[in-house]
Amino acid sequence: MSRSIFVSLPVADVKKSRAFYQGIGFTINDRFSDENAACVVISDTIYVMITTHARMADFTKLPIGDPRKQTQNLLALSCDDKASVDDMVTRALASGGSEGHPPEDLGFMYSRAFSDPDGHGWGPFWMDPAAAADGPPDAG
Repeated sequence: MSRSIFVSLPVADVKKSRAFYQGIGFTINDRFSDENAACVVISDTIYVMITTHARMADFTKLPIGDPRKQTQNLLALSCDDKASVDDMVTRALASGGSEGHPPEDLGFMYSRAFSDPDGHGWGPFWMDPAAAADGPPDAG
């Protein structure tokens, strides 16, 4: 059995966040969704559970931080090519997200960044398969 990852992200408005992630091109698994949460399907092994703050509080005793004020995590997501990276960021911006940083092209790797409407940071990237197989280049 392959491993799957379920990332939980607290959001202010599940309906708005659901529309944002669908705008990027992801789907929603309605079987695991309701008015307090939605299961965003990124791939057959990667899922994001967007939940209201109240629902998230059921899973943790720690306070729920504001990702617009503190970095909680950065979610890097591999893409098939540079055009796919650009397409994802374009869709994110059109769906209510904000740009995290301009394109960064290192030759062997291309990346961009955006935040969802709640401030959760995403970093779509493409890496040359040969470079990935050889490991990172020397820092010099």
